[in-house]
Amino acid sequence: MPFQVTINHSSTRFLVEKDESILDAAIRQGIGMPYGCRNGQCGSCKGKINSGQVVYKEQPEALSKEEQRHGMALFCQACARSDLVIDVHELKHTADVPVKCFPAKVSSIARISTDVMQIVLSLPPTFRMQFFAGQYIDFILADGRRRSFSIANAPHEDKHIELHVRHIQGGEFTGEIFDNMKLKDIVRLEGPLGSFFLREESDRPVILMAGGTGFAPIKGIIEHALNKNIKRPFHIYWGAKSFRDLYFHEQANQWANENDHITYTPILDNLDKTPDWQGQTGYVHDKVLADFNDFSNVEVYASGPPVMVYAGRDAFVPHGLNPERYYSDAFEFSND
Repeated sequence: MPFQVTINHSSTRFLVEKDESILDAAIRQGIGMPYGCRNGQCGSCKGKINSGQVVYKEQPEALSKEEQRHGMALFCQACARSDLVIDVHELKHTADVPVKCFPAKVSSIARISTDVMQIVLSLPPTFRMQFFAGQYIDFILADGRRRSFSIANAPHEDKHIELHVRHIQGGEFTGEIFDNMKLKDIVRLEGPLGSFFLREESDRPVILMAGGTGFAPIKGIIEHALNKNIKRPFHIYWGAKSFRDLYFHEQANQWANENDHITYTPILDNLDKTPDWQGQTGYVHDKVLADFNDFSNVEVYASGPPVMVYAGRDAFVPHGLNPERYYSDAFEFSND
């Protein structure tokens, strides 16, 4: 049978299986606990056992025997042998998660649309990046310039970073990705960054409005919500020029078909490219307005082209939306 772990200062509770590390159980259930390497070497996940017993498969490097005698534990390696009450800093806000520079290796690169590349970056074995679903990372180029891309995977999948990169006509960096990036290339990153993430303390219905590759952080938010079993209503609106630009259309449909609290509405704005389209057409924010008359009790997360993001804000606030509940990630292009 699983054991119950209680975080002392917050009374947060979660279950851990007998041979599962306490940190792995917390991540699996969406509980924010600090960590770094997840292999017992860095000590970032260190905390105190107030009551209960833990065991280790082998003595972790970052925990001395004297620390163990004083009740300290490394939660990435410790396995419960009873119910536990622990003291550890619980992560609630982006300020709680350190921003770091680190290398990553290209482990997968695939064209998922005519002008969109899905890139998966593997992190070093001794490093994990904690982040909130929806945040972004910066590529740090050789000359110090930066290019920002939203993280498309959920935080519990922390061995890698998934990105959706659209080729920008005349864009130097995206051209380099499409023409020259290859498997095993090493890149330098900084993250996590940004305040675009799901506010989990709320129980309001959520409108997720994406344009183009603005779907990337929306994907991360939905995968995180499903992993954590968050049952608030989620209404996904994804706008694109043509049907082929809805590069994860089947995945979004599957979320909606398998979960009663998720709806998905794709919208196209260029029927010349998809003449046989029978679904919604026009601007994304107009479709949202057609479905919602009162925005006073919802939260909106808008991600994608600035014109869409700003149009949504200007349209929804007069219909009752609190501007503080309009969270946005406008994909501005770098001038250089």
